[in-house]
Amino acid sequence: MPTAKRYLVLGCKSWNRRVYDEQLSKLEGEWRFIAQPEQLSLESVRQFDPRYLFFLHWSWKVASEIVDSFECVCFHMTDVPYGRGGSPLQNLILRGHRETKLSALRMTSEIDAGPVYLKESLSLDGTAEEIYVRATWLSGKIIREIVAREPCPVPQSGEPVFFKRRKPEESEIRVPASLDQLYDHIRMVDAEGYPPAFLLQGGFRYEFRRAALHDGRILAEVKITRTDKEQME
Repeated sequence: MPTAKRYLVLGCKSWNRRVYDEQLSKLEGEWRFIAQPEQLSLESVRQFDPRYLFFLHWSWKVASEIVDSFECVCFHMTDVPYGRGGSPLQNLILRGHRETKLSALRMTSEIDAGPVYLKESLSLDGTAEEIYVRATWLSGKIIREIVAREPCPVPQSGEPVFFKRRKPEESEIRVPASLDQLYDHIRMVDAEGYPPAFLLQGGFRYEFRRAALHDGRILAEVKITRTDKEQME
């Protein structure tokens, strides 16, 4: 009998693991999940010898030896070559996009520049975490199709547009032009592991999550902490 094909799935968010457990691990072949960078080495990948490595959400640089030696697939939340670079979700929302494409790319030495396996439409409604969860489930669908068809990725075409990675201090709320813009500012960083939207006022820090825009007002959960603790001791 032929040897079952092997697949590695990598993800650092809780929703990545859920999609793996509920969808991907049940597919034909031998599947393995990696959540931490120390679990990923050229030697371990060679020993497992996967047909594909699928990166659902990965916050660390992947060694060029792995990218060059194996077929690595990542998922980028823009219609590439538009939107290459960091913080794609936040940059899309800031530019007024309500929908995007989730692009499955073959990883190369140049970030987000690899050829495209598939693209699927993705709504940008809701909080950042809701969008990330939606994107991960959509990634699962794309993975199933790649595994079944093994398509040849097609080079990107068109003039690239680059996004700049956002910094944690950019989550601070300045003076938004409208209620809609304030709502977008809160929701676009409302996700596990992301610095929430915040205000600094009178020695206090106000952090906003779970915002809802309705009937001309925003309702949100607010966490308030002191910023001048040293003066209190």
